[in-house]
Amino acid sequence: MKELHEIIQSKFGISDKVLEYCIQKESELTQQFQAIDNIAEYNQLKVLSAMQKNRLSDIHFAATTGYGYNDLGRDVLEAIYADTFQAEAGLVRPQLTCGTHALAVALSGNLRPGDELLSPVGIPYDTLQGVIGIRKERGSLSEYGITYRQVDFLPNGKFDFDGIEKAINKKTKLVTIQRSKGYLWRISLSVAQIKELISFIKSIKKDVICMVDNCYGEFVEIQEPSEVGADLMVGSLIKNPGGGLAPIGGYIVGKEEFVQNAAYRLTAPGLGKEVGATLGITPSFTQGFFMAPQVVNGSLKTAVFAAKLFEDIGFSVLPKSTETRADIVQLIQMGSAENVIAFCQGIQKGAPVDSYVTPEPWDMPGYDCPVIMAAGAFVQGSSIELSADSPIKPPYHVFMQGGLSWHHGKIGVMIGLQTMVDKGLIQL
Repeated sequence: MKELHEIIQSKFGISDKVLEYCIQKESELTQQFQAIDNIAEYNQLKVLSAMQKNRLSDIHFAATTGYGYNDLGRDVLEAIYADTFQAEAGLVRPQLTCGTHALAVALSGNLRPGDELLSPVGIPYDTLQGVIGIRKERGSLSEYGITYRQVDFLPNGKFDFDGIEKAINKKTKLVTIQRSKGYLWRISLSVAQIKELISFIKSIKKDVICMVDNCYGEFVEIQEPSEVGADLMVGSLIKNPGGGLAPIGGYIVGKEEFVQNAAYRLTAPGLGKEVGATLGITPSFTQGFFMAPQVVNGSLKTAVFAAKLFEDIGFSVLPKSTETRADIVQLIQMGSAENVIAFCQGIQKGAPVDSYVTPEPWDMPGYDCPVIMAAGAFVQGSSIELSADSPIKPPYHVFMQGGLSWHHGKIGVMIGLQTMVDKGLIQL
């Protein structure tokens, strides 16, 4: 389409060579895009069915204040989450400020002094390390006498089942399974892999609580971990399930007992889920959840497109463009700090917000090295919006995720590639 190509070049500075390259690579992704569309349609119908089952009405969009007693919209939304994810109960609140907070609430609500927490999938994401006490922080679980044990993946990337069996003991109360890769070069876990792992753990200790950190994974497959044995599933609303409309919040779904335990930690013993005003935010939460399958669809297409562009140039990517995905995160091994910075600055140029800002590496709280983050987002820190970030240390992996729509994600990645070409870092 002539007009489309003209605006891409005139408004966004994409050269003939980069445009031709990107058009060609997109044309080779028809099969992958069709599979992503099929998953999105299935998940859209799951959400629609849950909303209809719970008789969602405009009365549920009314704001509550103060204690938030009898907040009908909040209660219906939590039932919609539970039904969509085939869980007994849900906790969906703006008082959960981020994914790390939701995980901390779930952990501290269900662990007691003397209990042990096990991660059978290696070290958790950086910010959760402070929650657990792997990295010393005030108020960590370790300060309350909760111990931690970890089993790393085998060199081939498989679960170390022998090591996991040896690690589980009479103190093991809760197992935390991080689905996404964090800042690690490893595969993200599919629902099938999570099912296998939970089944193995339950065969050793039936009453252990299995919690899945599902951040970046919602609606990527047609099933969720809560449908295959997870007792708790936790995530952030400024990632996949918020659909780009939720301005804050997190969710916890799972077994009624464990969700209630988390609720008592979030509010206070004896209060639990009964309090917590929504302050007029319920429409954004509800509509965002309705839009989430389509937004995740755009994010996945953006990730596959980026993988195709860079793997065909010669960069190592994870996952590859032809591989099945378990989350929206795309890793690209850039090989140098210069490549990382140029790509992230290009992603920022393609943003709808703060496109004129040039991101630079800085010492972010909770990280052990400078980090560069490109995120021109409507919601601060929203990872479902197109963003790219990387710790500035070898081997210089860029972690790219998001894209509220495929068409925005596509031009953002193209500008990232163009920026690297303009700086003479790569040639097509």
